[in-house]
Amino acid sequence: MTTRLLLTLLTTALLLPAHAEEPAPKPVNSLPFAWPFLQPEEMSYRGGTTTGTEVTLDTTPSPEWTALHKVGYTPFEHDRRAILAMAGQFRVSFQFVETIGFTENYTPPRPYFSWGTEEVRLLEDRDHFISLQHTLVMFFKNEKDEVEGPGVMKHWRQDWTYQDTDLHTYRGDSTWERLTRDKDTVTGTWTQAVYQVDDSPRYEVVGTWDHSSGVSTWRSESSWRPLPRREFSVRKDYNVLDGTHQLTITPTGWVHAQDNRKLIVEDGKPPKCLAAETGFNRYERITAPDLKTGADDYWNKTGPYWQEVRSAWTDIYKKQDRFHLKASYEDQKLYQHHFAYAAKLEEQDHYNPKAGRKHARSTIKKFLAE
Repeated sequence: MTTRLLLTLLTTALLLPAHAEEPAPKPVNSLPFAWPFLQPEEMSYRGGTTTGTEVTLDTTPSPEWTALHKVGYTPFEHDRRAILAMAGQFRVSFQFVETIGFTENYTPPRPYFSWGTEEVRLLEDRDHFISLQHTLVMFFKNEKDEVEGPGVMKHWRQDWTYQDTDLHTYRGDSTWERLTRDKDTVTGTWTQAVYQVDDSPRYEVVGTWDHSSGVSTWRSESSWRPLPRREFSVRKDYNVLDGTHQLTITPTGWVHAQDNRKLIVEDGKPPKCLAAETGFNRYERITAPDLKTGADDYWNKTGPYWQEVRSAWTDIYKKQDRFHLKASYEDQKLYQHHFAYAAKLEEQDHYNPKAGRKHARSTIKKFLAE
């Protein structure tokens, strides 16, 4: 029996009069995001079940936070400092819950929660462009209470471009299309382009940094996205996620908040909204365990290959105004082909640039359709 359910039963028992002839009404359990009339066991979180080792949170304001609050920055430099403040070592939590339903007899699904430890490293910082790579680095305890790991896995990437007029946006059905913005509409803005674990595109959206009242927050315009990994394996009732999001820098990390709508998009029909969802992801700086060593080992071995993958995608964006990605090739997903090659590189002492470039481009080509 879970602690939460036990507390519910105890609460119910305490509310019953000692000699009542009829049971007291079932108590209302206040739950987040306005589902107070559902019992906790109906809304228990789904998500990752991995148990990692304990972490030590860094409660001291970071040097990035301190630097962000110096005076005299130009608006452009102030924005840059906020983006760079997202790099570091973090405990990350991912929380999502549907808050509104738009279908008959709607019943909210179970909310989602998972967490991990993640290193965010600076890949590039040049001119008006910044690239941040996320890497999951997890330590675990075995049955003997011994620490094992780290387990390292390449995660998502975010690229930032100042006053960007050339975007590739998601159009549904695993299809992306070039969107050219007028210069006047992107003055002072930054695009955030988000990529999957295999460096294939996810979404790209324009937004603006605001540093008023000593708080740095980037707010996006609305954009379409493919279903996230937490959804496409369990949900078949919608096919596009449409939303806005904002990133806020804190003294000890940053927060990613999302306001999403789940759409059913069909050719020749206007989109139909199934439900609304709120997401809240926290990046909290940690001092232990050390994530950088494991991440460094991985990127020292595989970094040149992933650079070839990114280069291949850059060429695709330049040449193709519209493209479609196939779901699989030879019964494997795109990330599985890339990850298998990267795993072999981890076991080798030398990297063959020519072979890496060939594999990166030929692999992507197998999944690409105009």
